[in-house]
Amino acid sequence: MSLPPGFLDELRTRTSISQVVGRKVMWDTRKSNQGKGDMWAPCPFHQEKTASFHVDDRKGYYYCFGCHAKGDALGFIKETENVSFMEAVEILAGEAGMQMPARDPKAKEKADRRTQLVEVMDHAVKFFRLQLQTGAASDAREYLAGRGLDEAAQDKFEIGFAPDAWQGLWDHLVGKGVAEDLILAAGLAKPSNTGKRPYDTFRNRIMFPIRDVRGRAMAFGGRAMDPNDNAKYLNSPETELFDKGRSLYHHAPAREAAGKGHSLIVAEGYMDVIALNLAGFQASVAPLGTAVTEHQLQLLWRVSDEPIIALDGDKAGLRAALRVIDLALPLLEAGKSLRFAMMPDGKDPDDVLRAGGRGAMKEILSAAKPMVHLLWQRETEGKTFDSPERKAALDKSLREHLRRIKDPSIRSHYGQEIKDLRWNLFRPPPRKKGGWQAPDAPQAVTKTSFLAQSDVAPSAVREAVILASILTNPWILPEVLPDLEGMEFEVPQHAQLLGFLLSYIGEDTALLEATQAGFGHDVLTNLTQRSVVRIAPAVRRAGEREFVRDCLKHELTQLVVAQSGQRALSEALDDFDDTADEGLTWRLGQLSKSREDADRGGPEKTVDFAIGKNGAKMDVSEREALENLAKQIDFSKTKQR
Repeated sequence: MSLPPGFLDELRTRTSISQVVGRKVMWDTRKSNQGKGDMWAPCPFHQEKTASFHVDDRKGYYYCFGCHAKGDALGFIKETENVSFMEAVEILAGEAGMQMPARDPKAKEKADRRTQLVEVMDHAVKFFRLQLQTGAASDAREYLAGRGLDEAAQDKFEIGFAPDAWQGLWDHLVGKGVAEDLILAAGLAKPSNTGKRPYDTFRNRIMFPIRDVRGRAMAFGGRAMDPNDNAKYLNSPETELFDKGRSLYHHAPAREAAGKGHSLIVAEGYMDVIALNLAGFQASVAPLGTAVTEHQLQLLWRVSDEPIIALDGDKAGLRAALRVIDLALPLLEAGKSLRFAMMPDGKDPDDVLRAGGRGAMKEILSAAKPMVHLLWQRETEGKTFDSPERKAALDKSLREHLRRIKDPSIRSHYGQEIKDLRWNLFRPPPRKKGGWQAPDAPQAVTKTSFLAQSDVAPSAVREAVILASILTNPWILPEVLPDLEGMEFEVPQHAQLLGFLLSYIGEDTALLEATQAGFGHDVLTNLTQRSVVRIAPAVRRAGEREFVRDCLKHELTQLVVAQSGQRALSEALDDFDDTADEGLTWRLGQLSKSREDADRGGPEKTVDFAIGKNGAKMDVSEREALENLAKQIDFSKTKQR
């Protein structure tokens, strides 16, 4: 069976040889450098104790310095699985998610045509290079010089010029005996709608050759010299050689540089890539004037585990970065991520380099943000969250984004980072009186901690009951979040737990586990197992939703009343020195009584008392109930027993 042209190239691009080989060997972690794709292991083809088997993940080859076995991923599968070449292709295609093509009897003919198209593209590269030296290209040379590109740089990147003529390239290629259908198939010319001769695709433009990962010319990008041209940059149309969404400008040289330790940088345009390269940032690529596609993102991760997206510092650049985030979230894997380096407002990488040199660019790249921070910035920047509804909308949006992350471990870490950012945004402000400060980060508690003490204030007990009720009934958290927003818990450990609940955006069923992970098992045990908390109705009867909801709402209301009363009492005391009169005395008495009522759970009932034989007070209604019960008991039978 013959495979269509480009299928094996695409298959090798999509797969990692280190993953294929890694199923059969044990990597030597001391000798290997996973970040550079430089892996070592004992050879699977002969018996040895030392790691002489080398895998170069970026080049896609393995070699054993002992037995001299060598090959690519397909060869490794073929040798270790004892299968034919086509069977190895099927195995690798299945792992890469590629469908095996149907039998194509014309595959050889297509491969020959592909080779012919590559030759046509090489002719075009040479033609454009020569045209850059003509008098017609004087403005183009002046423009390039103004952008800091001398002849050496022009030669390195094979920059050329397409003359302002309708059939300049066409006549040149036809004169060399190139078939007209090949010129059209290569995307170098377009057929005329008026029946005239085909005309050149590129006219009066500075030309940048686009090469595939094997270094073969497959397309061009052209910058217009006419400022009134509708398209400032123009790429070749898609052809049998060129798929814009699966290609990167400067791919092969960048892959080689990344293998030597350079950070992979993704810029927007050709000139940005060239400027970065000349400044020493050699592992730089561009997505050919389009938004980054899923295929391009996979290509980037094949080169580097954490590419840096360096986009222009304008609204369009920010929108492009946010589109990359939406694309990348479902594709994230352990060790595969992105960082974002935003240029100053209105600047691109070329502008930054010309103004501040390599040092300025290095500083910006070093400060690149992780993807989660840019996601947070998008959801919060320029917005106010002064109401429960707005805060709830933020939480909903963030939850929807996190659900798109398929890897549970990455989703968990993203969730924790979002919680921290949310806590910093919404944490309660310090009290104006009393000098209260936000508590330190959670630490392991000891037996001398507040939660281990038994003699505590009523308000502190109520705080503990509220927290324990929520943790034992996690389904109620979304309902009470608006009530918790304005709370100011007095106990430091309680305040820490409150802050965690306010920032929690995970699944309800995982609340207790997430809290244990953040605070430790001992903290929750000390909180929920204290007798005064354990017998609380909402904790004791967990699962009875209506009952729990009523109890918890009651506790929250009473705590608010107590806190409001305390604030009012403090204000009245502040006024006491200035206006001490009977009215203020009555006011203090009422406030003190209200606070006591809140601590007890409500106002004291009016009760009739009787004096017992021992001098103690007895509730008259309770004594009557006891006497009625005693009359129903036959004590004579009790004595006989």
